[in-house]
Amino acid sequence: MRPDLRPYWVKRAYLRFCDLWVDYFIRPHCEYLGPHATFMRPWTTHISGDNIRIGHSFTAVSTSAQPIEIGVWGRGPGEGRITLGNACLMSPGSRISASDEITLGNGVMLANGAYITDSDWHGLYDRIARDPAVRPVIIGDNVWVGDHALVLKGVSIGANSVIAARAVVSRDVPENVVVAGNPATVVRQLDPEQPRNTRADFFADPEATACQIDAIDRQALAGNRFLPWLWGVIYPGARARR
Repeated sequence: MRPDLRPYWVKRAYLRFCDLWVDYFIRPHCEYLGPHATFMRPWTTHISGDNIRIGHSFTAVSTSAQPIEIGVWGRGPGEGRITLGNACLMSPGSRISASDEITLGNGVMLANGAYITDSDWHGLYDRIARDPAVRPVIIGDNVWVGDHALVLKGVSIGANSVIAARAVVSRDVPENVVVAGNPATVVRQLDPEQPRNTRADFFADPEATACQIDAIDRQALAGNRFLPWLWGVIYPGARARR
């Protein structure tokens, strides 16, 4: 990873611009969006539909090639719901699509390309109407959904469990396990007594964490100067020689 050559004040200005973008374009699409949300390139996060609630310290990492999508496509006006707990993380290309209800606990992490849905959206024979059965998805605290994994309708995933890359989860997953495969099955038990560090723990005091991150930025970028950084922006080859 190349070092961040921006002066501290340039990064702060960029982050302030992102916050303004979120407040103007993203927050109005949420029933609730908690404080200290971080949207990296917020213009590549797409939120649509009713009844979307997101807790504090949410992090969305997206790109123009791999946007993040959170959408409620209810059966009728005002129907359907998505709830994300505190300190959740969505990585590039991850998607959450709800027909009725999807709930994520605190500290849930979605890796690149992960997809969660509570509906097949079309039947095998009737491809006009949805299945009338409601099958909510409930994901417990500190669950990690791996790269391009799929979590399908009616699934509950217990706290602290890990969904391996490319797994297809079509039935319930207990707490403290690793599942893999298609359909996903338990491949490892996790020790519930083993100490662990989670995003929910790190962001337990969001104000203190924000101050800590700002202090790290201030120290790490203290020696950067505006003109060398600007020259690297105009002429990227200059960065390669550093």
